[in-house]
Amino acid sequence: MQPFSPTRPISFARLIGTSAAAKLLIDIGQQIFNPFLPIIAAGLGIDVITLGRLVGLRSLMGIFAPLAGAAADRTSYRLVIRVALLTTAAGFLLLAVSEALWMTVVAMILTGLGAGAFVPTLQAYVSGRLPYAIRARGLGMIEYSWALTGILGLSLVGVLIQLTNWRVPFVLLAIGMVVMSFVFAGMPGAHTGAPATAAAPGLRAASLAFFDLGSHARSAYATIVAGGLSYFAAMQVMIAHGVWLQQQYGLGPAQLGLVAFVFGWFDLAASVSVSLFTDRIGKRRSVLLGIGGSLLAYLAMPFLNTSVVWAVVAIAMARMCFEFNIVSHFPLLSEQAPAQRGKAMTLGAAFSLVGGSLAGVTGTWFLINIGVAGMAWLSAVAVAVSFAIVLLFVRESATNSEPRT
Repeated sequence: MQPFSPTRPISFARLIGTSAAAKLLIDIGQQIFNPFLPIIAAGLGIDVITLGRLVGLRSLMGIFAPLAGAAADRTSYRLVIRVALLTTAAGFLLLAVSEALWMTVVAMILTGLGAGAFVPTLQAYVSGRLPYAIRARGLGMIEYSWALTGILGLSLVGVLIQLTNWRVPFVLLAIGMVVMSFVFAGMPGAHTGAPATAAAPGLRAASLAFFDLGSHARSAYATIVAGGLSYFAAMQVMIAHGVWLQQQYGLGPAQLGLVAFVFGWFDLAASVSVSLFTDRIGKRRSVLLGIGGSLLAYLAMPFLNTSVVWAVVAIAMARMCFEFNIVSHFPLLSEQAPAQRGKAMTLGAAFSLVGGSLAGVTGTWFLINIGVAGMAWLSAVAVAVSFAIVLLFVRESATNSEPRT
């Protein structure tokens, strides 16, 4: 068993397997609103636009993720991961028993705070254990959880909702997260890539020093902004597709779960491709390939909306390209500011979740008031800007100062 850092050794299989298992629970909780938005909204007694805005509020809580990242750099990635899991679990339990709008709002805030801190801190933790040469492989394998959410998780959720009600899945997810918080207590730590004192300036959250990512800051922030724009574009479609397919093609809970199953295989193809090829062809080049593919998919989406099969194919292609882009984006961002990896990853998550927050408002609104074309082409504009930013301003890593195409 070869250790990946000077801290206590851990096998690659245990590191990736434990991380993927925990992230699977978070991913199911994150994606559950996408296909089942109309059903959950009806159960809560609100309309889909209101719930879409609450999902946006959940994403907006990601603006606090950099505080968690700075704390993780200073103290322990594992501690922040455990707190994030427990916070998300509390939010899901509250949502499961919600009988009033204020309860739903508080639940969304808690899940947003927890998930917003968990994912980038987990990525920073794993990045601290893996060398850059195999980092896309490791992070790509963890992202299989996103695909398995569709292949297994949401399909089971659809059946579970059909057999019981929409509240039961949230209770089960909360229980799983509590269990995983104890599992992480037994995991070894990870170094940040710099002496502990190097993280001290990032703790002055009230000052501009908090946002100082060093000499490579322009490339780091360009990477962050490009990722956020891609996330906004994708989340518009992800949040609205359940409403789209239900209203235009009459799909019910079990059928929407089956669609999620199909999407999961496309997501898995993208994540496997990242784990196999991104380290070889370069993280930056992989991001550009993913963005370019998603741009074409968004442009074609209105023209393919002629039947439920072609609509699903259009959404699936956009998701697959986005997944390849964003999973390649994680290792790229992880090496933009190695001395402040936790902060850099959580700043990236914060910007992306702000984009997701905006998408929670625009996605369903554009779909209902303008149609598929308005929603899809707004996403196309966002990824076109993202492509230009990566092409012009993003470098491969802090040790490579020149862009490579």
